[in-house]
This record gives sequence, structure tokens and C-alpha cells, in this order.
Amino acid sequence: MEGQSLKPIRCKAAVCRAAGEPLTIEEIVVDPPKACEIRIKIICTSLCHTDITIWRVKGENVIPPLFPRILGHEAYGVVESVGDNVEEFAVGDAVVPAFLGQCDSCSSCASEETNQCTAVPFVVGPGMRRDGTTRFRDSQGAPLHDFLAISSFSQYAVVDVNQLVKVDPAVPPPLACLLSCGASTGVGAAWRLAKVKPDSSVAIFGLGSVGLAVVQGAKMCGASKIIGVDLNPDKETIGKTFGVTDFVNPSQLGGSSVSEVINAMTGGGADYCFECIGVSSVMTDAVRSTKPGRGKTIILGLEQDGKPLCLPSLEFLLGKCIIGSLLGGVKPKTDIPILAQKCMDKDLELEKLVTHEVGLQEINTAFDLLLQGKSLRSIIWMDK
Repeated sequence: MEGQSLKPIRCKAAVCRAAGEPLTIEEIVVDPPKACEIRIKIICTSLCHTDITIWRVKGENVIPPLFPRILGHEAYGVVESVGDNVEEFAVGDAVVPAFLGQCDSCSSCASEETNQCTAVPFVVGPGMRRDGTTRFRDSQGAPLHDFLAISSFSQYAVVDVNQLVKVDPAVPPPLACLLSCGASTGVGAAWRLAKVKPDSSVAIFGLGSVGLAVVQGAKMCGASKIIGVDLNPDKETIGKTFGVTDFVNPSQLGGSSVSEVINAMTGGGADYCFECIGVSSVMTDAVRSTKPGRGKTIILGLEQDGKPLCLPSLEFLLGKCIIGSLLGGVKPKTDIPILAQKCMDKDLELEKLVTHEVGLQEINTAFDLLLQGKSLRSIIWMDK
């Protein structure tokens, strides 16, 4: 179905009415796609720490609170209908959304140095990228704010053509879902951004799902020493199933700093450090743990309180480098299909990130599991 003949769809969605409150399952209305948009049926979605961050935002913050809202951005679905001027997708295509666009026409998309499209730039604020309006309404007709122009905690969602990626339908839905954000972010940070070299040393600060995906990316690239850093002692065993070779618990160092321990383990500093938590003091530790002359620190975590990253200039005079990361440097339309094939070929074992599966009605259970540190990724099946 295409163009003006399309009609609104009524469906179920998990709506966040206020910061930190349980989501409510409501009947909502999803408007038809406009030009250059696609409406997709969400088969499954998953809960990312970014969703948690937005869900509990109150008052002044890096990201302002905005409710009522439909969260979710990591998902797998099929095309239900397309708007005008859409040639790349057809009804029935298996797809995943991405919070970064890729138009393949602007100078940024043509560049090997960035994955941040300038034609459809990344924004955290609400509204579709092209017109700033929402495609969601509640049962009373009131608008519902979206998130990252995706909002996958709904059985149907409207996505810009530049934010949608076609995937092989043979890829298992949970795996494709993970590749739409967290898994690609982690693997891509090692593979695309840092360009980890064989026999190199790597330290990953924070072994949540993104950090463990970095572990998989570093292993895929041939790193010989992969150090996991986490305060949770249980993460040592978990990390080693993903490829961690050494583990550091900052609370058990007997007065030594994390950087001192990593410098000793690596003969002067790791070649690459990845900060996957979003705490400025940990970012500082990561930079101090890299090797002078060529060490790279990749920042994947968002400092939620807006605290600055403070480092002496000597760290940079020594030739160390800090690189910021959005989606791990991955160009969605180009790289997500490549990563999906690597998973199918068993070069990556990202399916191990899935620890729980629930239905849409149990979505608050997925929140509880993540908040309690009992899950990595929970897959939420939209029709269960």
C-alpha cells in the first residue's frame, strides 16, 4: 500500500505517562506514513539503557523530560505500508530501524570518516526528522511524543526512509533486533571506530550489553588481550563467555588505581579503551589507561549529569586520542547487513546477549530486570 489511500491503524503500545512510572498498555492510533516514510509492524523490540535514561529523566538534565511518550528504538519488523517517494522498500520487507539516518547523498554519507548523516541529522528531541511532528495519538486523540523518530514500544511505528535498514529475513528476529542499536554500537566501536588491530590490547569499562558487544567486536578483530572492567564480580564469568581474557574489579585493587593496574597488565597501557558506562570519572580512568603515543579511548556512554570530562593536557601531548561514538561508527544501511551476515557465519555470537523474553503486557518486567542488573537484553514480543 502506498500514498494517499492509507488509513490510521489502531494498535497497542506501552506508553510512558510520567517520569519513572510504570508504562501503561494502551490502545493508540498510528497515522499513515507521509512522503519518504514507512509504517512498519513491530515483531519484537528490546530494552536499551538509553530507554531507561529517558524514562526516568526529571527536571534539568542533558536530555529534557517530555511526556507522554512512546519509548523504544531497538526493534525488528516488517513493512506494512510505504508513503510517497519511497522506492527502496516494499510491503513485507524485513527491516530494522536505526536512530541514525543514512541518505547516501550528503557529503557525510559519502565520507569514510563519519556515520552522521547531515541531510537527516541525529536529534534527541521529539518529532519526525523532516517535519517535527508525531505519528502517534492516544485513544482520545491527544498527541503522544515519539523517541528518536522510532518509538518501537508500539505494535506499529512510522520511520523515515533514511532510518530504516532492510535485512535478510533468514536472520532470527531477536538477533536482527539487537543489531538495530546496542549490538552494532558495541561491535562497531571496535570494528569501525577504533579499527582494533590483531594482537592488540583492549580494555572495556562496563560489561553491560554494549560493553560485551565491544568484547565480541575486539575478539572478531583479533585482539589478543581483552580486559573487562566492572564493579560487579559476576561479570567476570559472563565476560569470559564473550571473549574477555582478563578481569579487573575497581573495588578490589588494594589501593591501586584502575589505570595503574591496566598499565601494568599491558606493559604501559592498553592500545584501545572503551568507556561504556557514561561517567566522567570512568572516562578519565579510560584515557589514563591507554598507551602513550598511540592509545585510543572510545566514549560510548553519555554522562547523564552533564559533568565535564577533565584531563590534564599532558595526556594529549603524549599522543593519546579520544573518539566519541554514535552507533559505534556504523553506517546503518551499509554495515548492519554485514554484521548480520557475520552473526549468521558465527564470527559474532551476539545471541548470547538475550537473557530474557517477555510479551508486550510484561514490558515493565523487562524494566525491572534491567534496573536490578539481572538482564542484559530482554526481547519484547509485541503480539504476545
